[in-house]
Amino acid sequence: MKKRYKIMITIAILIIVAIAGIGIYQLVVEKGKKYEVEEIKQYNYFVLKQNSQYGVIDRQGNTIITPEYSEIKIPNPEKPVFVCYQGENTKLLNEKKEEIASNYSNIQPIQLENIVSDLIYEKSVLKYSKDGKYGLINLEGKEIVKPIYDEINSLPYKEGELLVKQNEKYGVINMKGNSLIEIAYDQIKVDGYYTDENKYKDAGYIVLIKTQEGYRYGYLDNRGKELLKPEYNEISRVTEIQDNDNVYLIAAKNGQFGVTKKADTIIGNEYQSIQYDANNKVFVIEKSRKYGIANLEGKVIVPVQYNQIDITGIYLYAQNEQGITVYNSNGTEVKIDANIAILNTDNEKYKIRINNEKGTIYGVINQEGKQLIEEKYSYIEYLYDNYFIISNENKKLGIIDDKENIKVEANNDSLQKIKNTDLIQASPDNKTTQIYTKSMQKVCEMKDAIIEVEDTYIKIYNEEETKYFNKEGKELKNTEVYPNNKLFVAVKDGKYGFIDKEGNVIVDYKYDKAFEFNGYGFATIKKDEKWGAINEQGQEVVAPIYKIQNQKQPSFVKNYYQVIYGFGEFYYTDEN
Repeated sequence: MKKRYKIMITIAILIIVAIAGIGIYQLVVEKGKKYEVEEIKQYNYFVLKQNSQYGVIDRQGNTIITPEYSEIKIPNPEKPVFVCYQGENTKLLNEKKEEIASNYSNIQPIQLENIVSDLIYEKSVLKYSKDGKYGLINLEGKEIVKPIYDEINSLPYKEGELLVKQNEKYGVINMKGNSLIEIAYDQIKVDGYYTDENKYKDAGYIVLIKTQEGYRYGYLDNRGKELLKPEYNEISRVTEIQDNDNVYLIAAKNGQFGVTKKADTIIGNEYQSIQYDANNKVFVIEKSRKYGIANLEGKVIVPVQYNQIDITGIYLYAQNEQGITVYNSNGTEVKIDANIAILNTDNEKYKIRINNEKGTIYGVINQEGKQLIEEKYSYIEYLYDNYFIISNENKKLGIIDDKENIKVEANNDSLQKIKNTDLIQASPDNKTTQIYTKSMQKVCEMKDAIIEVEDTYIKIYNEEETKYFNKEGKELKNTEVYPNNKLFVAVKDGKYGFIDKEGNVIVDYKYDKAFEFNGYGFATIKKDEKWGAINEQGQEVVAPIYKIQNQKQPSFVKNYYQVIYGFGEFYYTDEN
C-alpha cells in the first residue's frame, strides 16, 4: 500500500514538472516573438556624392569612405555600417573601411514599404543571398537566419517584421528570425488598425489562401493567433473601434456579410452589406434591399424594413413609403423634425444643430436644447472651450464664442488648430498666415510662411524672417529655443550676422540671410543669391558659392549641402 502511494506521488510530481515545463516553453516562445524596433537618437553618418560617385562623411564632415562607389546605402545612420555597391558587387564596410561579413554575398538593406521618410530601411538587419535563397545577418555581420527563403521583404506598416516566402507560400518573422506567422499563406496583409499610443503594433493580419473555389480569407490577431479560418470571400477590420482586446471584423461568406468580435459571431452572415458608423457606434445592415441598424453586441435595434437609412449626427433617419422615422443611437424612436440633425461635440455642454428645412444652416444648442447660437451659418465646427469655427454665406471662416461674440473675423479662406499646440492658424488669403493664441490674441502675421512644429515650440519663417513661439503662443528668443548653441542669428539694418549669448557680435552683419546652427554645428548663410556655411567659431567653412535651387533653407555639414531625392532619401555634395 505504501509503495503504491509513493508511485502516485512520483506521478504527481512528474505532472507538475511537465506543466511547469510547458509554461517555461510558452514563456520562451512568447519572449522570442517580442521585438522592439530600434530608435535612432542622432545621425552620425551621411552619404556623400561627388562626380557621380558615392562615399560617406560623418557629422563633422570628415570623409569616412572615399566617393568611389556607384551607390551607398546607410541602413542605420547611428552606426558605421555601409552597404557599398560597385556594379553588381556589394561590400559591407565599417568606419575603418574594413569589410564586414565578407563571406556573405549580395548583401542588401531591407527597404520599408509605404513610408516617406529619411529612415526607409530596417535598422538592425540586412539580407543576403546564396544559391538563389535569402538569409539575414545583423549589422555586425553575424548570421541570424540561414539562406532558406525565396524572398525576404518588409511587411508594410509593421516595422520590425519581415514577410518571407518559401515554396510559393508566405509567412512572417521578426528581426531575431523567430516565426510570428507560419509559412502557409498565399498572401498576408496588415489590417490597418492604428492607435496614437502604439502605432500599428496592435494591428492584426488578413491572410489569404487559394482554393479550387477561389480566394479565401482568414484573420490572425497581432500575436499571430487565428481568429477566423481562411474560409471567407472578404474580410476587413473595423479600425475605427479603438479596442486592442476586441477585434471587430466584417466578413463575407458566400456573398453574405456578418460581423465577428474576437472569434465570436455577433451578426450572422445573412446580409448583403454591412457598414459601420463610428459616431454612433452602430452597424447599418442590409438584407434584400431593406436596411436596419445593429449595435456593437450584434443586437438589431432598428428593424431591417427601411428603404434607406441616413445618419447625420446623433440621429438615424429611417425612410420607407410611410415617411421618415427618427431613432437615436440606442434604437429608440424620437420625436424630432426629420429636417433637423443634431451633432455631438467634444464638449458635452454643446451640440451643433443643423436645419435642412430651408437650405442647410447651422446653430448651437446646449444640453437642454436651448438655442445658444442662432441658426444662420453655412457651417459650424466646435473648436475648444466656448469657441466655434463658423462659415458665413460667403464661405469665409471665422471664430465666435457661445454668445456669438466675434473673436476672429470671418474673412479667412482657411482656419485650423495647429496640431499638438493651443494655437490657431488662419489664412485670409493664399499668401498670408496669421497665428492666434487660445484666447484669440493674434501674435503673428507673415507672408509666404512655412510652419514647423517641434517638440516644445513652433517655428514660422519665410525668406525674410524667422519667429519662434511656445505651444501657448508666447514668442521666444532664439537663445531660448537653442540653449546649447554658442552663436545665434542676429539682424541689423536688414543684414544678418551672429552674436554670442552675451550679445557680443562674433560674425559681422554682412549676409543677406542666415539660419541658426543645426545639430551638427553648422549654420547656413546666404549672400548674393548664393549659399554657404559657418562653424561654431564663426568661421566660414565654405563661402557663399552654391546656387541651390528649390530649397528655402539648405542644410550643411561642413562644406557639403544636403540634397533630398526619392521618398525622403538624401545625400550631401559640394557640387555646384
